[in-house]
Amino acid sequence: MIKNLIFDFGGVLINLDMESVPRGLSTFNRHGAAGELLPLARQYEKGMVSTQGFLKGVQQALPGIGRDQVQQIWNGTVADFPPERQEFISRLKAAGSHRMFLLSNTNALHMEAVESIMGTDRFVAFRNCFEGFYLSHELGMRKPDREIFEYVLDRHGLQAGETLFIDDTLEHTLGAASLGIHTWHFRVGVDSILELEKKLL
Repeated sequence: MIKNLIFDFGGVLINLDMESVPRGLSTFNRHGAAGELLPLARQYEKGMVSTQGFLKGVQQALPGIGRDQVQQIWNGTVADFPPERQEFISRLKAAGSHRMFLLSNTNALHMEAVESIMGTDRFVAFRNCFEGFYLSHELGMRKPDREIFEYVLDRHGLQAGETLFIDDTLEHTLGAASLGIHTWHFRVGVDSILELEKKLL
């Protein structure tokens, strides 16, 4: 029986524009640069470099691009959060049938963008729906590494076999499954989080 739900954020709940960074860099004739910046982005996701260090690192890798331009391109990844998804999460929380957690690979700039898009009151209300709200850059860990799943399970005394993890990245669901956690590999554009209750039957 599933008693615990762990949600990914981007793709599952909030919409993302994954082509924003490559598209933005291409306007500066930096085709292919997004791939070159992946190691730095991964470090930023794990909180290994600060926001200022990240922006400086991108500028060093791509001379001629201003800091504000880098930030604008980077935050273009964060799109909208459809109200019906937040309303669903709120209803699920109110029902009290499951313990709810959020576990996201993200970074400080993107979370600032999320709060700006949603508005502080709406963001706080959303965050309060979860017993634990875990962001990779705050934990110093990222999915799909076992340690981040073990951290959430251990901290809250969760049994893997009673837990469902929902994520749109196959690699992440495989990481969770290796610990015995039930998973839903969410297909963006095909699946809807509003169908979750059918998965729990």
